[in-house]
Amino acid sequence: MSRRYPAAILTASYNGLQVPNAPTIGTATAGAGSASVTFTAPANVGGGAITSYTVISSPGAITGTGASSPITVSGLTNGTAYTFTVVATNAYGSGPASAASNSVTPAVNYIESVFSTYLYTGTGASQTITNGIDLSGKGGLVWTKARNLGDNHILIDTVRGVNNAISSNLSNAQFTYSNTVTAFSSTGFTAGTTYNGYNVATWTFREQPKFFDIVTFTTTGSNPNTGNISHNLGSTPACVMVKSTSGAQDWKVYHIGIEGGGILAKNRYLQLNDTSTSIGSTNWINVSSTTISFPGGALDSGVDFVAYLFAHDAGGFGLSGTDNVISCGSFTTDGSGRATVTLGYEPQWILTKRTDSSSVGQWFIIDNMRGFAQTYEAFLQAQSIASEGTTGQDTYPTATGFQTTGQYTTIGNGTFIYIAIRRGPMAVPTVGTSVFAPISQALTSNGVITTNFPVDFVIDANRPRDFNGNYAWDRLRGSSQTAGRLLFTQTTDAEYSITTGGIGFDRSTGIVDSYTGNSYPAITSQQIYWNFRRAPGFMDVVCYTGTGVASTVTHNLAAVPELMIMKNRSTTGGWYTYSAALGASNALQLNLTNGALGFGYWNNTSPTSSVFSTGAGSNNDSGVTYVAYLFATCAGVSKVGSYTGTGALQTINCAFTTGARYVLIKRTDSTGDWFTYDSARGITSGNDPYLLLNSTAAEVTGTNYVDSTAAGFQVTAAAPAGLNAVGGTYIFLAIA
Repeated sequence: MSRRYPAAILTASYNGLQVPNAPTIGTATAGAGSASVTFTAPANVGGGAITSYTVISSPGAITGTGASSPITVSGLTNGTAYTFTVVATNAYGSGPASAASNSVTPAVNYIESVFSTYLYTGTGASQTITNGIDLSGKGGLVWTKARNLGDNHILIDTVRGVNNAISSNLSNAQFTYSNTVTAFSSTGFTAGTTYNGYNVATWTFREQPKFFDIVTFTTTGSNPNTGNISHNLGSTPACVMVKSTSGAQDWKVYHIGIEGGGILAKNRYLQLNDTSTSIGSTNWINVSSTTISFPGGALDSGVDFVAYLFAHDAGGFGLSGTDNVISCGSFTTDGSGRATVTLGYEPQWILTKRTDSSSVGQWFIIDNMRGFAQTYEAFLQAQSIASEGTTGQDTYPTATGFQTTGQYTTIGNGTFIYIAIRRGPMAVPTVGTSVFAPISQALTSNGVITTNFPVDFVIDANRPRDFNGNYAWDRLRGSSQTAGRLLFTQTTDAEYSITTGGIGFDRSTGIVDSYTGNSYPAITSQQIYWNFRRAPGFMDVVCYTGTGVASTVTHNLAAVPELMIMKNRSTTGGWYTYSAALGASNALQLNLTNGALGFGYWNNTSPTSSVFSTGAGSNNDSGVTYVAYLFATCAGVSKVGSYTGTGALQTINCAFTTGARYVLIKRTDSTGDWFTYDSARGITSGNDPYLLLNSTAAEVTGTNYVDSTAAGFQVTAAAPAGLNAVGGTYIFLAIA
């Protein structure tokens, strides 16, 4: 039976003596609309050297060409299963095809589907942890640590099973720990009863090519050489953590950053369970894109092992399938303990370790759920049972990586390795309830506000009102229940650092309000909380330091900002506000009623999907710190726009289907307040309570100015000039 090939590779008549033999097929790994296929060259290349290889998909006969393995085939349909064959070509033509590869189904991969930091408080009963990670179907690791208890780290994975634990701080063999993780599911796992009354951090790593993989193996012989152990990482591992499970033995960690990387990294290892520097062991590990091996002598014989494999800048994620989500590297601090690390993305989780000295040699774990911010860091130590520690501005994230400023100042120059994981979500939201929640409730003693998503930015206000007005807090600046970072939307005041409580962001499903500062409302007082989550195409938060000269600032909105609200943090200054409807030569101020002012805050340059511009003015003073909140139109979720007043009832079409749950409106051609409406207090005909972001004025009720309608919202004929004057111009932000 003859084979059929695409015409492009039938460059010569088949000649079994001259064309190459069939390559040996390897492994196909799916990407976003693509697949990477590995193979081995044929032993018999025919009458001439191989000039190219062609990978052919089935179905579709879609091809990819290259000079060596692996080869990527692009243009595949996400959700369709494919197999692949490989053909080698030389000057005489193309030889026979290889056997078919394994079947893969291309799909868009996002970091939020393979990694999660999830926080919970033990209750003494089992809890269902829904973190969106498919562990039962895809496999993975759950790493657990009690935050406020001196207890072991517990690592349980799907390969070894729920009752089999190892600890990053112990050399012990695998042990039974039956009440930490009791079951895996398609959306997370079940937490047991172990941590009754304690706060718990969990980090979930799902097995996924170009991110993370798990392998197990057993050593044999007097000088065990494991041979090649296959893995499914789809790239060469940059870090391998190896632990004996049937016998007591220290962890051994390979990392490409040890000894400056390269071949020398294979000659030394670190121990995850202690603070020691790297240990020499010649060629103790070999790694490739398909296998790992331990040539002999480094591991005890007759012992079972588990190995956790981490990728480095391997792509495979995002709509393009080329976005990186995990990086392994090294950095060196200067004499003051400072370093800048560029990743190309903002991280959410970092594991770091000093390698040139055991002084400050801890394995620090930080993440943005517990506190990884501009002014606040919460850390745990992988090698220690110690409960969570907190510091000031030590290691903090930037839009493109992270910086160190204080954690290493006591030791001067030092060399460190790290594993960094990209912040999510990466997927553009499709429903407003996943990224915004307006909640009106009475203050309670525990202060819990439940949103069912992690909150990144919140404005809250007392509905009976007090002279302080509107309180603004966010995760990136750093705020906790014991150390808040507070701004007021109606004043020019610098950021307040408070010790009388604050908004705590260390919850996976909401926030905690424990602020009891001067004149703050008493318990039982009714509050309104506008809760926002950062998400591509919807909203972003950026912290930056002014330069005093025209500059650009990188952001991660992944869309062109249409509304930008900025505030000085370290000095007094207005809330400088950009609106796409007004253009880059004009500005508003959130704390004022003024119409558009022709200031060059944006250097007369419109923002792009990756940067915004600042002039030499008040939003870019040298050495001053700033925060910026960026918003864009996201289909079905949010709408940033403008309208012209008519004095009559008019509908503002936001292309929603269930109406607006939040509306912010500001007149731009004349003075006018920043009117704020939400569905928690009510956007209904005859009673549309509103508050003003620029004022401490009491909430106004009993009006009929703004109503929600399926496509967006309506401005009524009864609305005042600040909302619907004939010929007046207005900007708005609406969220479904």
